[in-house]
Amino acid sequence: MATKKKSALKKKNACATVKVALLGFGTVGSSVARVLAASKFPGLQLTHIFNRSVERKRTSDAAKAVPASVVWTENIDDILQSNVDIVVELMGGLNPVEGWLRRALASGKSVVTANKQLIAYRGAGLAKLAALHKVHLTYGAAVAGGVPVIPGMSQGLGGDQIARLSGILNGTCNYILNRMESGADYATVLADAQQLGYAEGDPSADVDGFDARAKLCILSRIALHAELDPDAVSTQSIATIEAIDFSYAKELNCTIRQVSRAQRDGSVVQARVAPMLIPLTSPMAWSHGTQNMVVASGRFGGDVVFSGHGAGGEPTAVAVVSDLLAVAQNCGSVALPVRRRSVSSEFVAPHYLRFVVDDKPGIVSSIAGALAKVGANIDSLLQRPGHPKHRLPFVITTEPSLTSTLEKAMTAIARMDCMLERPLCLQILTAEDKPE
Repeated sequence: MATKKKSALKKKNACATVKVALLGFGTVGSSVARVLAASKFPGLQLTHIFNRSVERKRTSDAAKAVPASVVWTENIDDILQSNVDIVVELMGGLNPVEGWLRRALASGKSVVTANKQLIAYRGAGLAKLAALHKVHLTYGAAVAGGVPVIPGMSQGLGGDQIARLSGILNGTCNYILNRMESGADYATVLADAQQLGYAEGDPSADVDGFDARAKLCILSRIALHAELDPDAVSTQSIATIEAIDFSYAKELNCTIRQVSRAQRDGSVVQARVAPMLIPLTSPMAWSHGTQNMVVASGRFGGDVVFSGHGAGGEPTAVAVVSDLLAVAQNCGSVALPVRRRSVSSEFVAPHYLRFVVDDKPGIVSSIAGALAKVGANIDSLLQRPGHPKHRLPFVITTEPSLTSTLEKAMTAIARMDCMLERPLCLQILTAEDKPE
């Protein structure tokens, strides 16, 4: 059955129309419909739209761009039992979407999706199912929205040996930290981000690093050829960053961004998503607003930077429609071997340690003693004037150490009577050696 379906698709490419169904008519889904209507790509026809509460969507302003011939439905079987060739999934989540897409692939329908959690957790299995039934599974919009990171990695950099990935993969966090860099406080900026639609009512997926973690795992599969368990990748929230941290970062010629990084170390992949200090000379320091940025470091090609506005309906719709065109024209993807890899959150790096204390004699020596006990050395101490002694923030930077080593010391330091807040520990990115 699958072989016949593929043959039919090839014939359609030559002389007929490839039929497309949309699952989801939200911000991205309606933008996809609008792009298809405005561009009138030859050989592509939107025939079905699935959505819960479909009548509300059907009568919305966004639906005005949808051709009258399109079938609207809230019954998924109307899609899966139809003669559509490509199912475009823009709903998100794992259930029930995974089951629907498995049925679509098994019935000989290709799938285009922007579902990062689904691809991070289930992508390998879905790719095998697609290959078994000789259809396509593409997900170029799952990372960085309209920035062509995934096709760029798989097609443009497939001939290199990528040793390291680092980047800004969550536009919401980039917006928040960028505003805080200008002096705003976290709570105010988060509320603004929610009002603007950049952040959800529950912002934890963004600010706690889970969204970026899923994207990092997808990129690791493509660029490092490593299948990672997303739950094994360490994350750290940006919620503990305060305006004072940007002042101290500036003194260190740095700024703060949520950074996703992964690199191969033999059979292990070191991976982490966390707010980090990055030098002002780094391309990641230049990323503003909701921009995304990925730096891929290759053995032969060196560093390649992908940058642009990843968030929003229209940029993401561009990536979805680009995938649609590739599938409709039977453009094959580069298939490279992928192996399951264990994950380590251990990076050797200098660290930024910020304390807020009720100032008393001997505090610095006590902290230095706790650091020395775990084998960590102080590199510098920074204390800005103008803060009251009863609530004094100051910063210590360390020489390169394992993050786990510093966290062990910080647990002990947090128990000191003088500490008014739990100390903050951030990695400091430095100019890295060229990959071997």
